[in-house]
Amino acid sequence: MTVRRTWVVVTAVAGAGLAFVMLLVVGVYVVAGNIANQVGGGTRALAKGAVPVAYQTLVQKWGNLCPALNPALLAAQLYQESGFNPNARSQAAAQGIAQFIPGTWATHGIDGDGDGDRDVWDPNDAIPSAASYDCQLAAYVKNVPGNVTDNMLAAYNAGAYAVIRYRGVPPYAETRNYVKTITTLEESFAAPVTRVDPSRQAAGAIYYAQKKLGTPYLWGGNGTADQGGRFDCSGLTKASYASVGITLPRVANDQYNAGPHPKRSELLPGDLVFFSHDLGDSRAIHHVGIYVGGGYMIDAPRTGAVIRFDPIDNSEYFGATRVTEDGAKALPTRV
Repeated sequence: MTVRRTWVVVTAVAGAGLAFVMLLVVGVYVVAGNIANQVGGGTRALAKGAVPVAYQTLVQKWGNLCPALNPALLAAQLYQESGFNPNARSQAAAQGIAQFIPGTWATHGIDGDGDGDRDVWDPNDAIPSAASYDCQLAAYVKNVPGNVTDNMLAAYNAGAYAVIRYRGVPPYAETRNYVKTITTLEESFAAPVTRVDPSRQAAGAIYYAQKKLGTPYLWGGNGTADQGGRFDCSGLTKASYASVGITLPRVANDQYNAGPHPKRSELLPGDLVFFSHDLGDSRAIHHVGIYVGGGYMIDAPRTGAVIRFDPIDNSEYFGATRVTEDGAKALPTRV
């Protein structure tokens, strides 16, 4: 699927117009430098559509179960564990949206919806159980020095005893990576309370995409030689950011989680812009482009079309992501 709008500015933008786009990019980044230090923390309310509608109320409610937890952090854990898939099953026998192994579920699973059973496959039980388990771990390590949330996440990964023994996050590479991954992903699931820092690599990503203007679309295209250098929408955005050293996931709905989400009025060149059939669920995203300013993006629209400039404002506009290196690195390779 694609954004089915006619490109009405091709002839006006060609040639000298390309120079205008790059001038626009430079100008915006000069202005953006003035807001780079205004990034704020504040509330951890969920970003628009970051959590599927079916689970938003659960995540918002249970994410506030204890001070060490918040809804965006709980959402990041669920995404990392299963990609919000209630039927997920791992090779280690972890089950459901929260990926409980049977032994842990037997001890820590709760009847979250009060229907008389504890079903690991039911998000109404599994999401409350994940929050409850997190908060129990936070209570176990509450007297350990350091950040209570980091210690809680470390206990989730390595066990409370290890956190107590080492008086903080244990010196295990896997555990330290887990803590960093979840706390980084948290920023993608939280609604920003101020404008967010512009990406240093954004202009380079635009430059790469600009060089591909006029290239025919190919479903599943990654721009490789055997594909004639052709792309689909997420293949183009992935390659554009790879050109500046940032590795994005392959599909658009995972790319949405590569950083924080600026409002429409706060877009900067280089932001990824997304389109969905369901404006409440990022997992339903079907198209992505690279914003270049002035209400336009560079995108690979659909079979039969070429990479081009398209307007972003239409009924399926979902939102945007300001790609960050840490955000992209934190994304699971498969969800």
